[in-house]
Amino acid sequence: MEGRAVAPAAGTVLNALANGYGSAFAIDAYTEATVELDETGTVTGEVAEAPDADTALIERCVERCVERFGDGQGGHVHTESEIPMAAGLKSSSAAANATVLATLEALGAGDELDREEACRIGVEAARDAGVTITGAFDDASASMLGGVTVTDNTEDELLRRDEPDWDVLVYTPDERAFSVDADVSRCERIAPMADVVYELAMDGDYERAMGVNGFAFCAALGFPSEPIVEALPDAAASLSGTGPSYTAVGDRETLQRLEDIWNERDGHTWLTTTQTTGATTK
Repeated sequence: MEGRAVAPAAGTVLNALANGYGSAFAIDAYTEATVELDETGTVTGEVAEAPDADTALIERCVERCVERFGDGQGGHVHTESEIPMAAGLKSSSAAANATVLATLEALGAGDELDREEACRIGVEAARDAGVTITGAFDDASASMLGGVTVTDNTEDELLRRDEPDWDVLVYTPDERAFSVDADVSRCERIAPMADVVYELAMDGDYERAMGVNGFAFCAALGFPSEPIVEALPDAAASLSGTGPSYTAVGDRETLQRLEDIWNERDGHTWLTTTQTTGATTK
């Protein structure tokens, strides 16, 4: 009883910490999960890039799938990822999505529910494991479904989905920032700005939404806004998640020029594209 699946990273259009609404877009970088089920009744986990990492989330994803579709099985889940952890690029959502799909595959239950509902299993597991404040349905839905999604994270409801064909530039500083450590009270104070971002996203004006979100959350969370200014006016950029990464979208030539500027900073910069197919089994 074995299953394998991959799920993409994502960047932020609207951070849901301020008003409960979120928006994110999938990008072409992946986490792969392999799940092997057995009759032990106990689930263990392993993260290839970080042997000492907390594996509660991926283990809980397996447990929730077994509770719903299995018969008390245990097993082992192993993840490998090219998405940096605690960088605002939705590594947790990608790991959860890949693990859920791999477990459903191992259980032979992959056809019993659609991917949106499969995504909710991972979101609930993330809440159980305490790795998210909002439930991150925005991040999880973008990773699971591909494209860009707008969600109500308080209800785990998908409000809008599109498939933009963007080139994407990602800048990840050397520091790390865990979303559960974010100052929620400061984020809630910028809810009026988040309301503007939400309206822009629901109108499909994702680029302007990203810019407003980026300036607002950089101020709330104490990150520099210079990378966003440097992208303007020819590209749109935002802080991704609760940082420290930034993502910019635009045409490739513009982003290549921006890459030269961002490369002067400490950290890692990489050019990629949006991803529209979402998570898949292998």
